[in-house]
Amino acid sequence: MTHRTWSIGELAAGTGVAVKTLRYYSDSGLLPVAERSSGGHRRYGPAAWERIALIRRLRALDTPIATIARVVSGEQGLGDLVDTELGSVQAQLVQLRWRQATLRALGDCADGERLRRLEILARVQRLPQARRDLTEHWYRELPADMPKRRLDLMVAMLSPEPPPDPGPAAALAYAEIHVLVSTPGFTRWTGDHEEEMRDAPAFYGEIDEAAALTAAAVKEGLPPGPGEAVNAFVSAHARARRESDTPAFRRFLHVLVSRSSGFDPRLRRYWGLLDTVTGGRSLNMTAAHAWLTEGLSLSIPEDSPAG
Repeated sequence: MTHRTWSIGELAAGTGVAVKTLRYYSDSGLLPVAERSSGGHRRYGPAAWERIALIRRLRALDTPIATIARVVSGEQGLGDLVDTELGSVQAQLVQLRWRQATLRALGDCADGERLRRLEILARVQRLPQARRDLTEHWYRELPADMPKRRLDLMVAMLSPEPPPDPGPAAALAYAEIHVLVSTPGFTRWTGDHEEEMRDAPAFYGEIDEAAALTAAAVKEGLPPGPGEAVNAFVSAHARARRESDTPAFRRFLHVLVSRSSGFDPRLRRYWGLLDTVTGGRSLNMTAAHAWLTEGLSLSIPEDSPAG
């Protein structure tokens, strides 16, 4: 033995950590043993003091012993630990904010409405699973022949990440979305575009261009009317149907898009709820469809013959 080793009792007295706790650390491999006494008792060197200081600081942050063991063994760096713990804390904060928003949504209503809200809000308290359920629903429901890139974009639009700091209205709207998609026969995709599907990738590509132009116009608050967005929309349909962009074709297309938006009527409510969840940051497809329909109507010369 040297003068620079200490018994577990001396270590406990010098650090203020209970002998029982130090023995647990030692048995777990957290404390390095310098040598053993002639009686077989463990003796600890200077490294043990440093290790105890590190363990105490990490335990003050509620770091689990298993995680500390990975750090002291070199399996996990301290920087990685910080990143992991920070991510965990942020996830817990999101969960707490959702709980707060949920309780506020339940508190600000009459008893009958409170019971209804409680039933639907309970669906989205496990946020990662709630988002997965929504995403999986739309991958099942959207047309299988849709190009993958467009499919992924549509699914992302229809199943956004829940806001990290929601108000009561956003939390309730997110729950309402889950109620809608769980009702039987919710999504109804009509066959209005069957002809266009003969060349689906090209058609969807041109429709995406028209959608981007429409989104920009709606965002800028421009009134519906003739212009790039309507022209791109008409061009996509005319090319797919092997038609020319004539007033007669525009009349035909206007009748087609006016008759059906291609969505189950409840999907109109879905887009409105998405507006609430995202704070209006996503394009409301119902509003975009209405804008295009009116713009298409206004782009047809009044004196043009019917098709």
